[in-house]
Amino acid sequence: MPYTSATKLLLDSGEFQEVMDRCMAAAEWSSFPERRARSERNDKLRGIGMATYTERCGGGFPETASIEFKDERIELVMGNQEYGTGLVTSYKQLVSDQLGVDSDRVDVIMGDIDRTPSGLSGGSRALAVAGVALYEAGRTIIGKGTQLAAHLLEVSAQDVRFADGVFSVPGTDLRLDIFAVAEAAHDPAKLPAGMEPGLDTTHHRVPPTQTFPNGCHIVEAEIDPNTGVVTIERYTVVDDFGRTINPLLLEGQVHGGIVQGIGQALLEHTIYDTDSGQLLSGSFMDYAMPRADDVPFLAFSTHNVPSTANPLGVKGAGEAGAVGAPPAVINAIVDALHRRVGLRHIDMPATPRRVWEMLNGI
Repeated sequence: MPYTSATKLLLDSGEFQEVMDRCMAAAEWSSFPERRARSERNDKLRGIGMATYTERCGGGFPETASIEFKDERIELVMGNQEYGTGLVTSYKQLVSDQLGVDSDRVDVIMGDIDRTPSGLSGGSRALAVAGVALYEAGRTIIGKGTQLAAHLLEVSAQDVRFADGVFSVPGTDLRLDIFAVAEAAHDPAKLPAGMEPGLDTTHHRVPPTQTFPNGCHIVEAEIDPNTGVVTIERYTVVDDFGRTINPLLLEGQVHGGIVQGIGQALLEHTIYDTDSGQLLSGSFMDYAMPRADDVPFLAFSTHNVPSTANPLGVKGAGEAGAVGAPPAVINAIVDALHRRVGLRHIDMPATPRRVWEMLNGI
C-alpha cells in the first residue's frame, strides 16, 4: 500500500490479509470440520462461508460545516442531514474533544434552509467529508484563538498553549477559556491589527480522493434437510474503518447492516402477480423482515488502519454490514448444499422452500 487499481483508484491504506486472518481465528475456522461432523450426527447440514469486501466511500461531492459561538454555547451548522446513523452524537463528540467543550454545550443544526449550506445525506461519507470539514474549522478556530489570546494576554503567540478549552501560558496563571476569547473576538477594539472580527468559522471540504473501508465476514449456517430451514449458528466479522470516533455507534451500525444483509439473503422478496403486475408483498404482513430469532450473536471486532486520505484518518462504515452479509450467508448455504447434492449456486432469498427444492432436485 498504497495501491493503484486497474481503474485508477488509489487504495491508500489497509491490511487485508491481516483482517481475514483475524476473522478466521475469531471464527475458529480450523475447527469447523468438528462442528460439521456434530451437525451431521444430528441429521443436519452445516456450511461455512466467507466474504471479504472493500467499499469505496468518502469522496465525491463536497460538504460544508460551520462552528459558531452563541451565548457560551457552540452551534455546528451542517450541510448534510442525520437520518438515524448517529451523526449528531458523532459531530458533537468530535468538536467536544477538539475544542475541549462539554458536549452538552454543543448543538447541531441541520435542515434549516435559512442557515444550513447545501450538502448530501449522511452515511458512510459523512465523517470522512463533513466530519473533516468540522475538524478543519476547529483547527482554524484554535489557530485564530491562539493569536487573539496572545494579544489579550500580552504575550507571544508561541507561548500560548490550547488544551481542554483553555488558552494558557504554561508556568503562569495567564489563561482564557475559549468562550471568553470568542466574546472578545466580537469587539474590534480588542483585536490585533488586521484580524477579522468573530471566531465563527466555516470550512468547505472538497475530498481529494476516496476512502476504502474493508472487512471480512464469516458465517456458519445449519440446514434442516427435512424442512429447508436455514439457521445461522455463528457470525464473525472483522472490519477496518480507519480511526473510530464512537465505538458503540460503530458497532451498532455494523449490527444493523448485518441484519439487513441476513434479511436479504434469507427472507426478503418482492413478489408481483404475473398477470396484473400487482405487488403482493406490499406490507409487513406479507414481506418477511428479519426478526430477533433469525439473527445469532454477532462477534464483531476491528483491525483499524487509519486512512491517509483525510486528517481524521476515518474511512466510513455506513453500508459495511449490509455489503458483507449476503455473500457470506449464501456462501455458507452453498457450502452445505454442495457437500450434500453438489450444487454451487442458490438465488436469494434462500427461503426454506427454495432450499428444500434444491436438496430434492425440484
